[in-house]
Parts: sequence; structure tokens; C-alpha cells
Amino acid sequence: MRDDARPKSVLLSRRTLLAGAAAVPLVAIRTRPAQAAEFNYKLATGQSLTQPVNARLDQATQRIREASGGRMELKFFPASQLGSDTDLITQVRSGGIEFLNISGSVISTVASGAAITNVGFAFAGYDQVWKGLDGRVGDYVRSQIEKVGLLIAAKAGDNSFRQITSSAKPIRTPEDLKGYRIRVPVSPIFTSLFSALGASPTSINFNELYTALQTRLVDGQENGLVAIEAGKLYEVQKYVAETNHIWDPFWLVANRRAFGRLPESLQEIVRREFDRAAMEQREDVARLNTTLKAQLTAKGLVFETADKDAFRKNLAQSGFYKDWKEKFGADAWKALESATGDLA
Repeated sequence: MRDDARPKSVLLSRRTLLAGAAAVPLVAIRTRPAQAAEFNYKLATGQSLTQPVNARLDQATQRIREASGGRMELKFFPASQLGSDTDLITQVRSGGIEFLNISGSVISTVASGAAITNVGFAFAGYDQVWKGLDGRVGDYVRSQIEKVGLLIAAKAGDNSFRQITSSAKPIRTPEDLKGYRIRVPVSPIFTSLFSALGASPTSINFNELYTALQTRLVDGQENGLVAIEAGKLYEVQKYVAETNHIWDPFWLVANRRAFGRLPESLQEIVRREFDRAAMEQREDVARLNTTLKAQLTAKGLVFETADKDAFRKNLAQSGFYKDWKEKFGADAWKALESATGDLA
């Protein structure tokens, strides 16, 4: 896709994110006209246009075209242009699209083991997150996704730690969630987590979330600050509880058959450039996390300190950890605890 055909918001985000960044030289393996691409593939995302992941993936598609000497053209469809998250999963599994950036919580609906990264209050911080995702936890998730005919084409991106927002009252302790109607992704472990805490979770796709909050179909939701800002959820929510209750990755998944049709030289280029995009997106989110709280406060959101120990104790007493350890199995749980330490 030409730059002049790309969504303006993506281009603006890319320019903002890359101001002053040094260019990395690329080595083209063959020179051929762009219109004569041997491989015309599609890359889709469900994330809002202003999220850094879209700018970084947009750049990666251009670098892949250049480094392949025009042999590979990736058409980029961000922001649910080709359908909701669940629609996109169906398309990438069938081969209707070849690449999809999707959150771990949503891909777990077809590869249940991917939900290991979403165990409630498991990761204490980013040191544990990247130790796990670039190590044993990431290896485990890859093995689970391969079982459903997909593969992971890049390192995990950062969908960030998730916080609880609400419109009518602050959420500080588990007691504040009793009977609370909260939107969660289409993911069993999220539903299980909030049910264990006494809430009433409802699964809704992200592209329908703003309307659900606006019409009071649900009282609140939970997402990272980047998604809260990008989705303008501050317009329909008042409070943010800093719970860090779940960390969620972005996975760039590929249709296995389509990826296998690429020559090894192109596979290497794709993995290299998508890995680079993931690492740069991690840095983008780290920077944003230091500024977004102030920005969202200025837009009217009130931040509340949550009692994380009380939430974790409540989950342990409810049998949440015991139940999910049994569901994932001993090997998966050991991989998780190799990063997080013992979970109650």
C-alpha cells in the first residue's frame, strides 16, 4: 500500500513516534517493480488507529517491501477495517488474511493455552513480563497457537497492564466489584477472574465498547491506559483503579500455510522486521505509560489506588489459582511461575 493510500491517522502516529529516530539500513535481496510482487498478503489489526502498534506495523510492511526488492507486498488494514477481533481470527485461520495482530486474551478463544499470560495478578512488573514472554512462557504460547494452524511471526508486543474503569463509583477493593457489570474481552479467563471477584462480566468486542459504556449496557471496563486513551473511553468513564490485574500481550499471528509458501529468505525478512516493530512498540508503550496518567487526569479521569493484595488474596481463597493451574496443567504453570514466582 502506498503512503498516500494509508490512513492519515496512521501516518501521523508514525511521524510522531519516529521523530528523530535513526534509520536502519536495509539490504534488498532482489530488485523488481513493486507492481510485480510475487506475494501479495494482507495484515490486519483490531486496534485503534492511534495505538503505537499500528504505526510500527505500518513501517514494518514498508521495510519488508523494500528489503524484499518488491517481491512481497503487505496490504495493511488497521482498526477493524476487515471486521471485529473474532471475525479476524476466523479470517486468518482460513487464509482470508495472512497476518493478524491480536491480543493474547482474544487469541486464547481458539488457542486456550495462550491465556496463560492472563492469569490474574500474576506479573508484578515488566521485568517479570519480558522474562516470561521472551522465555519459557512465550515458548509455551507458541506451541499452543501452532496447534490451531497458526504460528507466531514475531516477538510479543505490549498490550500493557490493565486497569479497571468505572462511571459511577471508584473501585478500590474486591467488595467494590460485587454485582458490578464490567465489560471484558471475549476470553474465558477474564470472565473467570471477575466472576471469582464477585462481578458480573460481559464479553464485548473492543470496537463495540464505547457504545456499551455510553448506553450503560455495562458499568465499567478494564484495559490498559493506551487503549483507554486511544478509544476515548475517558468520555464515558470517570474513575480508574490502578489494579494492574492482568498483563496482556499482542501476538502477530500468521496463517501457517501462507507463511510456509514464502521462500526462506522472505520468511527471514518478515520475522526480522516484525521483531523490530515489536521491540519498538514496547519502547513506545513504556514512554506512553509515563505520560498518559497526567494526560487522562487532565481529561477528567480520577485515578484511585487499588488494594492489590486484597484482590490476590480474594482470588486465592475463591480457588481461582487452583482451578486454572489444573486447567493449564503442571508444565504450563511451571513456565509461568519461572517468571512470576510462586502463585498462591
